[in-house]
Amino acid sequence: MAVIALDLGGTKLASAIISDRGRILRHNVVLLEGRQGKAAGRLICDEVVALLTHAQAKHTRITGIGVSVPGISYSKTGRVWAPNIPGWSRYPLKREIETAVSRHFQARISGNLPVNIASDRACHILGEAWRGNAKGCSNAIFLAVGTGIGAGIMVGGKVLNGAHDVAGAVGWMALERPFRREYVRCGCFEFHASGNGLAKAARQLRKDWRAAEIFASFDTGDPLAKEIVTSAIQYWGMAGANLVSLFDPEKIIFGGGVFGPARKFIPAIYAEAKRWAQPIAIKQVNFCSSKLGADAGLFGAAGIALRPRACSALSNA
Repeated sequence: MAVIALDLGGTKLASAIISDRGRILRHNVVLLEGRQGKAAGRLICDEVVALLTHAQAKHTRITGIGVSVPGISYSKTGRVWAPNIPGWSRYPLKREIETAVSRHFQARISGNLPVNIASDRACHILGEAWRGNAKGCSNAIFLAVGTGIGAGIMVGGKVLNGAHDVAGAVGWMALERPFRREYVRCGCFEFHASGNGLAKAARQLRKDWRAAEIFASFDTGDPLAKEIVTSAIQYWGMAGANLVSLFDPEKIIFGGGVFGPARKFIPAIYAEAKRWAQPIAIKQVNFCSSKLGADAGLFGAAGIALRPRACSALSNA
């Protein structure tokens, strides 16, 4: 038994067939290449059809489809909003996938193949709870730092979605004052400490660096890179402190594209957080890096396909 899992990112779509035991049976990555609106939806539907066709050829039984999307997944309607895809304000992704499956496979499988969609924030923490560093935890947070910043928050074994499916949009966390107009588009925390935020900080210092180049320059002792990284550690530490004080988690897991090269700074981030956080809670939380890396969203998408109530089931799997 297996499921189809898809993880839509800022620039690419990852897809896989994953068994109910967490084994990746097939894996593929395609670039978005600027696709907008229905073109992005067609790309996802084409990947689903291709993986279902492969599964049939291999006599692999597929029992569900799970999709991780950036932005917001509206649980009641199956529609999604993605900040990186123009035309996806309330895009009917669930209906599009169901229609594509029905068109290609008719009643043979479509009637018994549920489609479940969740935010990438939720899928990151669910993936880590199933197969990664949050396994065995009932209260854990995945802080994803890449192009943007978001957090998957698991409380009492359940993912916190909020009243309008927007919980975990911590890029808008207020960590600086006074308010600046630049915060309107992406939020204060994201403006200063996302991958894009670090690159902006570098440009202000007249350096045309991307985030990876900042960390590489830090390793060579460059003073400007040290200034940028030191500032980022302070923001990450303050945000971690706020999350610890609010939710009292067992773990905060740092992931996303930046926490590849930035994982070595996690002890410094914890030291900074310790200055700000509730003193009892911070002594009992573990700051660590993602075990699953770029595959966290895929495993989370597989989890919601295997167990539609994955918010409460995966932490004990």
